[in-house]
Amino acid sequence: MKQVRVTFPCDELSLEGVCHLPDGSGPFPAVVVCHPHPRYGGTMDNNVVLAVCQALCQRGIMALRFNFRGVGRSEGTLGGGVGEPDDVIAAVSFVAAMEQVDSKRVGLAGYSAGAIASFSTMPQDERIQAIAAISPPVSFAILEGFKTFPKPKLIVSGSRDDFTPIEDFERFGESLCEPKEREVIPGADHFWWGYEEHVGERVASFFASALKG
Repeated sequence: MKQVRVTFPCDELSLEGVCHLPDGSGPFPAVVVCHPHPRYGGTMDNNVVLAVCQALCQRGIMALRFNFRGVGRSEGTLGGGVGEPDDVIAAVSFVAAMEQVDSKRVGLAGYSAGAIASFSTMPQDERIQAIAAISPPVSFAILEGFKTFPKPKLIVSGSRDDFTPIEDFERFGESLCEPKEREVIPGADHFWWGYEEHVGERVASFFASALKG
């Protein structure tokens, strides 16, 4: 496995990212992983984002984590939810064009606010074959479109998440159309400290099944 720093265009902006490449020549399935809200310290170096990317790579899946506009060395300013879906589409386009990637096996994962950007992108991009939401803020109306997404989808949360009560999470999970998976990991809170390996493996296992050739 190796990590490669990359930049890719989003309209007139340049965004930074890191590709986690499995051993071998590919073509590999791939997953774009979106970080949580930057106003609360979220970047592509977040503990959950890193854990998910590493677990994916161990499963033979290429992972791209990247900084949204205005974060780290990515150009531009924070879009307040307006520009970020364009960033996700640009990241998917970059990954799908890589020679190491099977463009017919591309997934998308978002953690916390990163799930909102992912869900905003999902209906617009038919290249996305599966999607995972980690600690999704299910009270946001924008997540309604996720309920009818016809491809494999996973939602996962911790039992001690202070931002999304388990009752709301379970209700949201029940409302999703098939195919769907949901899981509550006992003891974990919204930030997943000490549970990174658990959530990383759960998400990687989902994509290994959903994106299998």
